[in-house]
Amino acid sequence: MITVLADQYTGVPVLTNATSLPSFLRTGLVVGALTLALTACGGTKWGFPYRADVQQGNWITSEQVSMLREGMSREQVRFLLGTPTLQDVFHADRWDYPYFHKPGYGDEQARRFTVWFEDNVLVRWAGDEQPDRQPFQRTDTGVTPGSASASAAPEAQTGASGSSSQGEEQPEADARAVPSPVIITQPGQMPAEPLR
Repeated sequence: MITVLADQYTGVPVLTNATSLPSFLRTGLVVGALTLALTACGGTKWGFPYRADVQQGNWITSEQVSMLREGMSREQVRFLLGTPTLQDVFHADRWDYPYFHKPGYGDEQARRFTVWFEDNVLVRWAGDEQPDRQPFQRTDTGVTPGSASASAAPEAQTGASGSSSQGEEQPEADARAVPSPVIITQPGQMPAEPLR
């Protein structure tokens, strides 16, 4: 709605759209408030507030457990598994390795592993199933499943002369195996090229 108002100082009539400005403001505020309210209900994985991971105890892997042998000394077990978290005064021949991990966002994890000694020699061990890797070790190898096997397949099928070998069976290339160059240097020697 257009209204005609007179300027209060000069008395000249001025055309103005006085009522539409507040309706635009009102509509904008309603849309903004509605948008804010709906996005606030959207999800809980914002990472706010920050929740720290709680990790207590010794992290023991299945590889470490597989290296245990009856007859090992206390020092050998300590070297392999680490210093025990619990050494009970009343059970001096038993070492306990509890582990507890509660991520900031996620399910908590608790494991227990115990070793027993007789005359300072390892006689047995028992506990929960241990993971196959440390928490900081990644599980991926950085290779996409089709890339390594596709490039290795033609090499496995052809011999040195370029023809396929029909009598021999060639082992298939593992898709996860990636050859990487190993640079051997002397201690204190700078590498020839920068690390990438």
